[in-house]
This record gives sequence, C-alpha cells and structure tokens, in this order.
Amino acid sequence: MQGLLGDEYFAFLESYAQPPSAGLRVNTLKVSPEDFQAISPFPLSPVPWCPAGFYITPEPNHSPGKHPFHAAGMYYQQEPSAMAVAELLHPKPGERVLDLAAAPGGKTTHLACLMAGQGVLVANETHPRRAWELAENLERWGACHTVLLNETPERLAASFRDYFDKVLLDAPCSGEGMFRKSDVARREWTPQHVLSCAQRQSAILKEAARVVRPGGLLAYSTCTFAPEENEAVIARFLREQPQFELTETPTIIPGGVPGRPDWAQPEEPSLRNAVRLWPHRVMGEGHFIAVLRRKESAELVRHRRWQPPQISKEAARLLTDFCKSNLQVEFEDSSLAQVGSYLYLIPEGLPDLGSLKQIHTGLWLGVVKKGRFEPSHALAMTLRLESVQQAVPLELDEAAAYMRGEVLHSHGPDAWVLVASRGFPLGWGKLVKGVIKNYYPKGLRR
Repeated sequence: MQGLLGDEYFAFLESYAQPPSAGLRVNTLKVSPEDFQAISPFPLSPVPWCPAGFYITPEPNHSPGKHPFHAAGMYYQQEPSAMAVAELLHPKPGERVLDLAAAPGGKTTHLACLMAGQGVLVANETHPRRAWELAENLERWGACHTVLLNETPERLAASFRDYFDKVLLDAPCSGEGMFRKSDVARREWTPQHVLSCAQRQSAILKEAARVVRPGGLLAYSTCTFAPEENEAVIARFLREQPQFELTETPTIIPGGVPGRPDWAQPEEPSLRNAVRLWPHRVMGEGHFIAVLRRKESAELVRHRRWQPPQISKEAARLLTDFCKSNLQVEFEDSSLAQVGSYLYLIPEGLPDLGSLKQIHTGLWLGVVKKGRFEPSHALAMTLRLESVQQAVPLELDEAAAYMRGEVLHSHGPDAWVLVASRGFPLGWGKLVKGVIKNYYPKGLRR
C-alpha cells in the first residue's frame, strides 16, 4: 500500500486508528428521508452521495438492528461507501434491472427504491444459504416487483441475454476495503486470495456482459484496494469486450478519486473514469466502482413473456374472499401465479424463466391451505394502513412484545389484522374474540 499510495500512505494508515463509519439508508418506498429524520430514535447526519443515506453512531443499549423500525423495513443498515454503487448506476422506474451477486441485499434494496417499485428487479445469489438471507431482507423491504433466483452466472446469461437495462455486479473480492470493520476479511487475506478473486471476477463479469441490452449499463464494484481486482479486471474486460466502454463517473462523491490507468498493464486511459473511495479521503470504507456502457447495436434478442402457472379456481376464490374480508385492495388474476400452494404477484413484463431455480417469483402473497388462504409476512410488509380493513397500532414497548411472539389484545370483529408501529406494518395477527394470535414469523422472533 505504501508503494501504491506514496505520500498519501501515512494518512491512509492513520485512518485505521479510527472506528469504521456506520450508516443506515431510509426505505423511500415507505417513508421519506425527511419524515424519518423527524421520528428517528438515533442521531443522524447525511451521507453526501446518497439522499436517503445517513451516518449513525450506534449505542450499546440502542442497536438499530433491534429497533421495531428496522423490523418494519424503514431502513437498511449499510456501510456508507457501499451506498455510492446504486446511486452511480441509477436505475429508473420501469426499467429491467439485475443484481447478479445480491446477498445480503443492501444494494438490491437500494435499487428497488431508486426504481420506485416499478419495473422488473431480479436479485440473484449463487449460494443457497445466502439466498435465503437475501430473501429475508427483501421481504422486510416491501418491494413488490422483485424476483429472487438462486442461479449460476452462466445459466442466468443463457436465459437473459440482452435483456436488462441495468446490471450490478458487486463482485466477490478479497475485502481489503473492509479490514477496518471485518476480522474475517483480515484473517482470510493472502496474495494468492487476491489473484484467485481476480480470476473469478473476470469470469463473472464476462457472463454479466451477456445480459446487458445494447445501450444498457453494467456497474462493477468491489470493496478492495487491490489493482489486480479493480483496474486490471476492467482493462482486461475492455480488451476482450470492445462493445463496451467505460463511462465517465458523475462527480457526486466528495473525496472520491479517479481510477488509476497506470495500475493496469498495459495502461488503459479510460480507467480514470472509474472511481475509488479511500478511508482517508471519505467517511466510509474502501470501494472501487466502474460503470460500463454497452454500445448501441442493431442486434437484439427478443424474449418471450413468461406464462406463469395459472392459479386454480379454488385458490382464486380463497384469495378473493380474503381480500374482501380483510383488505381494501384486490389482485387481478392475470398478474397471479401459483407454484404448489404458494400464490405470487408477478412483475409485469417478466420473461420466461425456464428452468432457472426460483426462490420467489415476484411478491409472495401467501399460502393456500385446506379451505382457506393464509397471507404471507411479505404481503404484510408491502401494505399501508389504508390498504387493510383493520390495523392494530402499537407503542414501541408493545411492538417489542409482538416481535417476541407474545399474544396481544384488541377490540373489533374477528379478522386478520395488520399489526403496526408508528403507522408502519410489522406483520399479521389474527383477531379472535379480543385476542390477537401472533403471526410474526418464528424465525424473526427475538
């Protein structure tokens, strides 16, 4: 690092005597940053490159991850530098977007907010265990237009060729930029690990390029300093993929510095369009971000629209009965799919998924059981209080009891009720004779 940074090395080294920066990003699908600031239980200061991002100072007795607002999906705890990636890719509402290596979901949830819940957002994770961690975070976020897959980059590229407007590859890396906050990253680092990561990154990036439509964007990011995993990977990609060019990075990141053309062999002048975040220059950890554009082309693969498994008449009837009795909204049969006993709301324009391994094919609405429909926690997290016929508002101490799985009491007719804190849903309860049976998922209970 001293050889790379020269005169800046000692400032870089001194930054490791400081604690890592902590942040949260407000879920703008549910609340505006201004409204959240007004009710935040934590002191906040803005992250300059992310309008919904804030620095926080966690306190031992007030962990942001244990607060009911977190359970309500009002924010995501995210390292501040990581918030820059989705902002630079900047997907728009209605676009088709892929997060290729999405777990645990920080950048996926950010993309969902920038898309304002419109379009198609495919979140993929190769590792099954991490895919379910991703599913939990997306469920809490309350986005209706996401599809969650558990696939290899090669199989995704074969199915989605030329399909996406925007693709994000937050590449698996050696994690040098996380040394200040991750003991695991420090323990696992070796020079050989850096080189093996670089080889893997190049292979994944090659597959990611295949799914970008002509004129579309591909963002490549890492949380490492190593030129072998950053400038060298992008320079190699540009030599092998002449249909791509490195776009100029908007100057939205105070303290961000250009990539280094001289850190790739042979030198690639356009690497100055990439951006590096260093812990001695910004309030955040180390990141590298490059945004690539695929040049326009007359060639385009046409994708057949997916024909999802039709919902049975019995399932349709049970869902309709549930909506009429408990909700103020209904779902059109043409947007629904049934996979076994699970019912889904499908994003409009989703292409044929073929044999791809699906965790959730759209918004999971609930389960058809014998003679009844049981709503999912995912559905609860997408709703507003005005979307249901009965809601039960809880104070913070009552919300904590609900999150522990305790039984609550309330007045009103027997029905499914939306349990909420400060006007934001926490989950379902079933009111029977003044007693609310707790349907908060057992795996989430504290």
